[in-house]
Amino acid sequence: MTERHYDAIVVGSGISGGWAAKELTEKGLKVLLLERGRNIEHIKDYKNADKEAWDYPHRDQPTQEMKEKFPVLKRDYPLNESTMGMWADEQDNPYIEEKRFDWFRGYHVGGRSLLWGRQSYRWSPMDFEANLREGVAIDWPIRYEDMAPGTTMSSALPA
Repeated sequence: MTERHYDAIVVGSGISGGWAAKELTEKGLKVLLLERGRNIEHIKDYKNADKEAWDYPHRDQPTQEMKEKFPVLKRDYPLNESTMGMWADEQDNPYIEEKRFDWFRGYHVGGRSLLWGRQSYRWSPMDFEANLREGVAIDWPIRYEDMAPGTTMSSALPA
């Protein structure tokens, strides 16, 4: 076996890992990107892309069997017929929670970004100040101006 050396190892190819690998390689580093999941091929692996809710046996709603198999996913939006096969199996890879934290895992190249259409809308200054203005929840520790340079840079990249 050939021995290989890397300047950096990035674990996970989701938004954060993918971005880290991009930045490091652009700086000239030799990077190893590790991903535990499979590569999702465009068209071939998006079997449900052209389906509507009524095309599914249960109208794209979770069944009782799905709820039992995915007790964490069932708490929120991700559990439905159209995305089955995209999430980590909760029986084989259970979530360990001392306190509820909704972090849904997808084990494949690109991570969860494949499940929200790779869309992230740019916030405005008001989004960062709403909690403070309305007197609810906890104020953001950062402001729009803090995030603007990185957001502008990422907006220029192809999806």
